Amino acid sequence: MKQVSLFVFVCLFLLQGINAQTTIQRDPEIEKMVTAISPDSLKAYILKMVSFGTRHTMSTVTDPKQGIGAAREWVVAKFKEFAKQSNGRMTAFVDTTTLQPDGRRISKPVNLGNAMAILKGTNTADQRIFVISGHLDSRVTDVMNTTSEAPGANDDASGVAAVLECARIMSKYEFSATIIFVAVSGEEQGLLGANFMAGKAKDQNWIIEAVLNNDIMGSNNSSETNIINNTKVRVFSEGLPAYELDKAAANIRNLGLENDGKSRQLARYVKEIGERYVDNLEVVMVYRNDRFLRGGDHTPFIQKGFAAVRITEMNENFNHQHQDLRTDKGVQFGDLPEFMDFVYLAKNTGINLASLANLAKAPAMPLEVKIETRSLTNYSLISWKQPAVGKVKGYYVLLRETTSAVWQKKIFTTETNVKLPYSKDNYFFAVQSVNENGNESLPVVPTPGR
Repeated sequence: MKQVSLFVFVCLFLLQGINAQTTIQRDPEIEKMVTAISPDSLKAYILKMVSFGTRHTMSTVTDPKQGIGAAREWVVAKFKEFAKQSNGRMTAFVDTTTLQPDGRRISKPVNLGNAMAILKGTNTADQRIFVISGHLDSRVTDVMNTTSEAPGANDDASGVAAVLECARIMSKYEFSATIIFVAVSGEEQGLLGANFMAGKAKDQNWIIEAVLNNDIMGSNNSSETNIINNTKVRVFSEGLPAYELDKAAANIRNLGLENDGKSRQLARYVKEIGERYVDNLEVVMVYRNDRFLRGGDHTPFIQKGFAAVRITEMNENFNHQHQDLRTDKGVQFGDLPEFMDFVYLAKNTGINLASLANLAKAPAMPLEVKIETRSLTNYSLISWKQPAVGKVKGYYVLLRETTSAVWQKKIFTTETNVKLPYSKDNYFFAVQSVNENGNESLPVVPTPGR
């Protein structure tokens, strides 16, 4: 009887117009967090990181004022400062390993360290982990030059600044799930710190549900084209999964899910939540794991089977990336703070914070999401089970046309099944758990069931 009533409700809903919009309310607590992001704080973090001279991965780790060692210790010190407001839930440390020469970009034994802070979730039954990252190391034109001044203001002190600012604000709040804030090292030498962390996460069975990697996100203008725009930011996500594709390929092709891998779903989530909480900013999804023939620290996590995306400014300026400091024909080269837009960086930090907070506050994803395939019908019957952890108010059933990049409708129900007047031949579906505050889990695409 309830199922019939829901079906009638959906039909009435459709009569309002096929393009009717669902109004989504902001969580006041998340809105408060996003509002607290300070461009001045972000600028201060970046100026401090620039002051270390170089943060090259193979620079000194013993000098208290110069090099990668001083930089990572300073980041951890900031994390510990923020931890004082966490009621003992946040801890911070440098996670280190020793790397041997590899014949490529590591020419001597290196003490590699990731600066990490872990904000433990308040629900002991909730083992989910959400990660925000940026890379601490910097470089000049010669990737093996360990001594020349390499400010790395935008690449990638901007990403680390976003991580720090999220830690500063979020440490004051409670979340069901655990959040890890990390400034990894070794990105420019081959994603070394991210590989180290992703490998540990895989070996120790961490339940990482999302990684938001931030790299080059604080400049609003491009080289060559001279485009200036601080109202767009890119999120890169893979289509076909890098992890065990050989085992999943047949099912992906059979169900037409080439555009619905975990990372692509995460990108859609970042777009929806980011645009919900940050005004005057469009999150542009790019259907690539990273920029053309380039890579970032989210990739090792993807290769281990975790959902991960890269967040990057819309228009890169290559005069200020991987460059020796110099002036050539009146053009200043080098990654200096004066070429950054800290208000734009604050907006890009906001989409990170909002997405992390919404995920960590939300219930877990619904379980055993199925779509009925026993009969040939123009209706779609979808069913699921409640999540393993988290108190739910109900569920959102999402749908979109097969040609749409984003979910087009969100239909709320308190039931664990729904019959929709949409053909599974023409639409994709997914289900999210949602709590009283409107915090949604990541969506789950149904698999065939009878």
